[in-house]
Amino acid sequence: MSKRETYEAKTEELLMPIAEANRVEIYDIEYVKEGSDWYLRAYIDKEGGVTINDCESVSRALSDELDKADFIEDAYILEVSSPGLGRTLKKDKHLQKSLLQEVELKTYKPVLGSKEFAGILKAFDEKTVTILSEDEEMVFERADIATIKLALDF
Repeated sequence: MSKRETYEAKTEELLMPIAEANRVEIYDIEYVKEGSDWYLRAYIDKEGGVTINDCESVSRALSDELDKADFIEDAYILEVSSPGLGRTLKKDKHLQKSLLQEVELKTYKPVLGSKEFAGILKAFDEKTVTILSEDEEMVFERADIATIKLALDF
């Protein structure tokens, strides 16, 4: 397990009881370097969406627990937020909740002359993701997908 994966897993363990106490679910956790700074980001969600107060309560409690556990060697910035409306669908649980919703999918390499696709998320399994785009089912290898996000309707 990489340092990043270890930090994310340990943070999720610390966050579980905090999320439960605040009646939110853990959407995702990421530990990333942007420029010269490390960020530990916890994304939380709940039915109807999270509020700034939810984020603040969870952030304060998580910060205290991270200080006690003291397992992250680097200096980092802690952020707790909603995954947003155009959320990235990284895990199977994200895809499952988003079935039959409109998504935007980007591939690493062109497929049929394009790297960007939009459609209804129809199905997925360990190896593939299927979307319905303009009455045509398109099946993508998961290894070929750079990102899948919920489409924003305005």
